[in-house]
Amino acid sequence: MPNAQSTESRRANHTWRFFRAGGFDQVRLDTGADLAHLDELDQKLWVALACPTRGLEFDPKTLALIDTDKDGRIRVPEILAAVQWAVSMLKDPDQLVQGTDALPLAAINDATPEGRQLLASARRILTNLGKPEATVITIDDTTDTTKIFAQTRFNGDGIVPVDAAPDAPTQAVLRDIIDCLGPETDRSGKPGVSQAKLDQFFAEAVAFSEWWKKAETDPAILPLGDKTAEAVAALKAVKAKIDDYFARCRLAAFDPRAVTALNRQESEYLALVAKDLSITADEVRGFPLARIEAGRPLPLKDGLNPAWIDAMRTFDAAVVKPLLGDKTTLTEAEWTNLCAKLAPFDAWQAAKAGASVERLGLRRVREILASDSRQAIAALIAQDKALEPEANAIAAVDKLVRFCRDLHKLLNNFVSFRDFYTRRDKAIFQAGTLYLDQRSCELCLPVEDPAKHAAMAGLAGTYLAYCDCTRPATGEKMQVVAAFTDGDSDNLMVGRNGLFYDRKGRDWDATITRIVDNPISLRQAFWAPYKKLVRFIEEQAAKRAAAAEAASAAKLEAAATTVVSADKAKPPEPKKLDTGTVAALGVGLGAIATVVGGFVSGFLKLNWWQMALAVVGLLLVISGPSMVIAWLKLRKRNLGPILDANGWAINARAKISVPFGKALTRVRVLPPGSARELTDPYASKKWPWILAVVVAAAVGIGCWLYWGGHLHRWTQGRFGVARPSPTTSQTNTVPSQSASATNPPAR
Repeated sequence: MPNAQSTESRRANHTWRFFRAGGFDQVRLDTGADLAHLDELDQKLWVALACPTRGLEFDPKTLALIDTDKDGRIRVPEILAAVQWAVSMLKDPDQLVQGTDALPLAAINDATPEGRQLLASARRILTNLGKPEATVITIDDTTDTTKIFAQTRFNGDGIVPVDAAPDAPTQAVLRDIIDCLGPETDRSGKPGVSQAKLDQFFAEAVAFSEWWKKAETDPAILPLGDKTAEAVAALKAVKAKIDDYFARCRLAAFDPRAVTALNRQESEYLALVAKDLSITADEVRGFPLARIEAGRPLPLKDGLNPAWIDAMRTFDAAVVKPLLGDKTTLTEAEWTNLCAKLAPFDAWQAAKAGASVERLGLRRVREILASDSRQAIAALIAQDKALEPEANAIAAVDKLVRFCRDLHKLLNNFVSFRDFYTRRDKAIFQAGTLYLDQRSCELCLPVEDPAKHAAMAGLAGTYLAYCDCTRPATGEKMQVVAAFTDGDSDNLMVGRNGLFYDRKGRDWDATITRIVDNPISLRQAFWAPYKKLVRFIEEQAAKRAAAAEAASAAKLEAAATTVVSADKAKPPEPKKLDTGTVAALGVGLGAIATVVGGFVSGFLKLNWWQMALAVVGLLLVISGPSMVIAWLKLRKRNLGPILDANGWAINARAKISVPFGKALTRVRVLPPGSARELTDPYASKKWPWILAVVVAAAVGIGCWLYWGGHLHRWTQGRFGVARPSPTTSQTNTVPSQSASATNPPAR
């Protein structure tokens, strides 16, 4: 309870200001005091609670500094920690709302130990850059750490470059370590060695030396001394072929009938002699090493397969002569003995240790192990690590300069959406502008998976077009989603091409690949029923025309068939007229004509202002439902699902109203004062007879209204010809009939 009361009292100490946009209240962050008290603002009033670090038009290095847990997302606690740290490092927190990339040294708060260390590091950076008299430090100064640490031997990163060693022997060992294990880059940009690399190198060196010690103490491992490795390589080169030879000889001894097949068929040789052969022809490499006979030793000089002569000579010189003496043949027992003598070397090679330092040679490795270079390099690394706090403070200077430039902008796109709704600058989630169908759409976001994004973004009630964007010159590709918030969707369809400009001003070819259909405007909703009717009529007309064409073609084919087979086929019986169908059609047409006539006659009996109201009412009956549905959906148009689908956690119902939608999507408008020429030389030709029909119909209707007395009645006798009413005529007729009946004519 005390904590809650304390929090409430702190909240009451600062007066927050809000502005209304998007249908909800958003906090204004205009002063350093607003940022200093940000932790007191109720998180229910924040527009966003989390956002991704990717897909934003924002400095990725600043985002990486805020994302302390490196999970690729920025959350409220990380925002608050960044703001509190930046405020504590400055004398006046108003420095954070200026948004400049130059930080005056006098603005750094040197009242705390961390602040004093940071100020000293800032001055050291400027000194290393050759600007000791500078009073401000910029992002350009803090970004290039290579320049900052170029003139220093130690920089606190725990990596020692070669030139940091004070003597030549230590420098030589550092070069050997880098050659064997690869370099690590020092903050100065130079290759160096860390403690981990140092320990790894000496562990490898010790293992390599001990591995060689086994060979030095066991004569069986190196029976030929330094020539053993060469002998083993020569033996392995022919081992499979010699094993094959003795296996074939054993098979020949088992069954003499196999000798011919074991030596290859004569037909295979006939196929070879038809070609031009070389001494080492690859065509005979698969043939036996020598002629196969039962119990025959392997010849080492003559009668060998031409493709294997060179390898066998090397084998004889490197293995047979040193171990068995000068021989012309090799028995299978001798071959087995040779393999056994060289087998320990193979086992020793398989257990090799310290291979990464082998390139130095055993002598150099043992020389390094015998020296004190390990202790000397370790001391240099420790000396470098001792400066780690100062070096970290140098990194903190870069962090503070970046926060002074970027933090306020991030807050105006996280705590509130001020940049988005005030239109002073584009929001950090807006990727650029799409030009398509005579419109420019500014609400464009990058997407990675359009199908997954559309499943969530479809709940926004906004017309969305997903586009593949490419730059053929560079091969770059990306995908964006654009919100169309004004105009209509008549010419928006999958496959349409446009042009996308990213925030850097680069142009991309854009092609629509997916559409999420929602109402765009009330104007579109008003005309939608009529456009649907026109499309329906066009489709029906096209279907009827296609059917008529097919029927006509069928009739022509039938007529041609009838002409060809007129003398064979029986003439078809004449079709009988279905009087019931004709009567039904007549009754239907009559009913329709009666209804239409009733409507027309009733309409013509109305006064002129009643006719206008009737027309308006008819339009509302037709377009009203569509407009009401569109209005309801446009009221619910919401930015939240679009951003949520991109990994945001939106905490408010950020609406896109109709007026704001017109600001996000600009429809083509001619510049003010433009001169227009309305004559189109390629316009469709007008049909004069249509105008004549319309004029004739208008004249006919006018005459009917005039002579029929309707115009006289509507204008209360001022225009038109009076027409006696049926009631007056009947009244005058009845008395005359009575008089004639009472007074019959005289005869």
